[in-house]
Amino acid sequence: MKNYLSLIVLTFLLCTAYAQNPFANKSGAKPEGTLNGKIQNDTDESLAQISVVLLKIVDDSTSGVSKEILVQSTVSNSSGVFKFENVPLTEKLKVKISAIGYSTVEMPVQYEMPKRDSLAGPPTGKPDAATIAKMMAAFNKDLGTITLLGDATDIAAVSVTGRKRLLEIDMEKKVFNVEKNIVSAGGTAIDVLRNMPSVQVDIDGNVKLRNASPTLFVDGRPTTLTLDQIPADVIEKVEIITNPSAKYDASGSMAGILNIVLKKNKKTGYNGMVNAGVDRLGGSNFMGSFNARQGKFNLSLTAMNMRIRNNTEGNSDRSSELDGVTSQVMQDIDSKTKGMISFGRLGVDYDLSEKTTISVAGIIGGGSFKPVENTHITNLLSGQSSISDRIAESERSFKPRGFQAGLIQKFAKEGEELTADFNYFGGRNEMDGLYTTNYLNAAGQIGGTQIQRNFGNGDNENITFQIDYVKPFANGMKLETGARAQINNVANNNQNLLRRVGETEFENIEAASANYDSKNSVYAAYASLGGEVKDLFSYKAGLRVESSAYDGRLINTGETFSNRFPLNLFPSLFLSKKLSDKDQIQISGTRRVNRPNFFQLIPFVDYTDSLNITRGNADLVPEFTNSGELSYSRSSNKSTFIATVYYKHTSNLITRFLAQETNPITGNLDFINTYINANSGQNYGAEFTYTNSIKPWWDLTADLNFYNSKITVSEGVNAQDPLWTVFGKLNNNFNLKKHWTVQLAFEYQGKTNMPVSQGQSFGPPSLAQSSSQGYIEPYHGVDLAIKKDFLKNQVASVTLSANDIFATRGNTIISYGDGFSQSYYRLSNPRMIKLNFSYRFGKMDMNLFKRNRNANPMGDMQMQ
Repeated sequence: MKNYLSLIVLTFLLCTAYAQNPFANKSGAKPEGTLNGKIQNDTDESLAQISVVLLKIVDDSTSGVSKEILVQSTVSNSSGVFKFENVPLTEKLKVKISAIGYSTVEMPVQYEMPKRDSLAGPPTGKPDAATIAKMMAAFNKDLGTITLLGDATDIAAVSVTGRKRLLEIDMEKKVFNVEKNIVSAGGTAIDVLRNMPSVQVDIDGNVKLRNASPTLFVDGRPTTLTLDQIPADVIEKVEIITNPSAKYDASGSMAGILNIVLKKNKKTGYNGMVNAGVDRLGGSNFMGSFNARQGKFNLSLTAMNMRIRNNTEGNSDRSSELDGVTSQVMQDIDSKTKGMISFGRLGVDYDLSEKTTISVAGIIGGGSFKPVENTHITNLLSGQSSISDRIAESERSFKPRGFQAGLIQKFAKEGEELTADFNYFGGRNEMDGLYTTNYLNAAGQIGGTQIQRNFGNGDNENITFQIDYVKPFANGMKLETGARAQINNVANNNQNLLRRVGETEFENIEAASANYDSKNSVYAAYASLGGEVKDLFSYKAGLRVESSAYDGRLINTGETFSNRFPLNLFPSLFLSKKLSDKDQIQISGTRRVNRPNFFQLIPFVDYTDSLNITRGNADLVPEFTNSGELSYSRSSNKSTFIATVYYKHTSNLITRFLAQETNPITGNLDFINTYINANSGQNYGAEFTYTNSIKPWWDLTADLNFYNSKITVSEGVNAQDPLWTVFGKLNNNFNLKKHWTVQLAFEYQGKTNMPVSQGQSFGPPSLAQSSSQGYIEPYHGVDLAIKKDFLKNQVASVTLSANDIFATRGNTIISYGDGFSQSYYRLSNPRMIKLNFSYRFGKMDMNLFKRNRNANPMGDMQMQ
């Protein structure tokens, strides 16, 4: 009976579809089919790992000429077989097969229903089983065996397969594919970004875009992961969004967004990779990933462990005058850090139907850092000198955890889609620091000792829910709309104990103990509309509405802090004009906000580092940034060139500021780092990015950025003058014969104003002084890496890399202000040498999940 009912339903659907349109049904859903074939060479040998792309051909309403749009891509398996599923039957299609060493093959694809007179059964009655089978076969197309002929080009000096374009662009972002970035093998996302065009990475691993800190996304969503917790080998590409539209969170950095896209498996079967490596300082890394897909299930697992060893050397010289007393403090710094990071993620995707997919994933990790810093201090006070040695030993541990859930719902109309995401990420952290200062007499002996201990713990949880809906219209317009809610809870318990010189007991300094809890929430909704005005331009206009609030409490004193930021509107507009098939211009304008966080607002004095004291400012207000960009791009089969001029203006810019204030702990006048709202900040310049596959064996990426940055503070307060500077990167990849690859990268940063720090957590500042009171002297660096692929199909590789091979990436920061001037130099991990091994494995088209099913959809049907 079950088979009989199935046959009735199928017969009814086929009759209805055939009576009206063989490729349509009453719901308007576009039917889909399959497409397969086999690839071999002219000696009948099957060719594996050959790139096959399925393209649809459409008429461009702007230029009036046909253009090709990628539908799907795949590679042939070990038997030379490839297959596409969910192929749109009503589109004009073609298949393109290409590989280095062979001539490219292009062939049209057309689905045709069998004619009525060729079908079995009575011409006016319902089709029988044979008729139904013949009609169903029309939806499955076999291209047969396709022979690739050898290319006449001499390829003896090169062996390259399936190279992706280095740079891709669209209306909102630049996309850099990083699979060729072998310098970062065995490293973290910091190493990837260090060799990324447009991105600046300083000695501490802090990332900048156009001299300001961007917001970090992973797979299109905000994350509390740090860059050193993301292994380089799981990154597929990096999206740089310098001027985010209304779709993205308006709060955050004025620098834009860096979206790190992780590798995903989309092939039936299983595959994975294992990476292991060591460096010259004794650090090591291990990373493994595994993906399995069969039918409706996809399973992904990633695990990482890194043993970190960092060495930093530096010195500083600060001259100051407080209450008419002059002093000079000179420091020689030697720091060594040992650390361990572990991270794991398990995810499952399940296809409820051809249009509906749900995903869940769990994240767990842990790690600790144990820095030891020795600082030799010479203090000249009114002509008298004193010498001391400061030993800072601390340990910071963290245990992150997370959960992700998502839904993707596609509709009958192509391009219509609903997505919903829930993200939870939190964890617990602990810290314990011991700071011992030995005061030396003239003979170099210890004359007295002061010991400071700081310890505590905290909890952090970040909850985000986001829903997005995309609706395309028949006239080419597309509506995007969505809503987002984010809640962040932070709790911290901290104690600061001090044993003064000559004392035997520790004193609890409550004024220097940070015990607090806070809650921050942001609610937003957006809508944008995009499309084309025929023969003129493309557009995307959007509006975002956001509201936020925070509440905080100092547990020791009972003080509470709260604020409610009212609804604010954030418009965005993007226009694009295609000048030809290769050339286009784009212009965009947006508005964004950066709200002060709890750490910047609480008037608590952080005395963790007595040489870098920090205090919050409860009077801070949000900063607003208006941004504009104008770009020209030219793309060809081998190269891409982008020229961009940009301007950003920020009112009430939040920036660090060093000032003379009374230290509430000692009662003496002291220099204290705090935060202020500057009158304004502006950043403008021009950036040029160029990628080119100059030869089949040579890929080049170049980036050059000229910019001017300026911060205007209140009248009567000294600030750094505006300064023009240049930043540039040059990256060369050489794909040599016998599967050798060499990468050579160069970076130069000219004299520049210090970047604006957009956020701050508990602890002393990573930079010596404020962004409004200093500049960084020029520096440059050179990286080199060599990679060898081997084993069958080159599934294994060994990479030897050397970073900062001339030890020239040291940062010298010059800062000055009311009553002080300082020079601060640091160099971290020069001539770092790493050796990394990678192995890929996998098998396609295997039956991982056993099912009792027949590949023939009608195999179980019988006529009754």
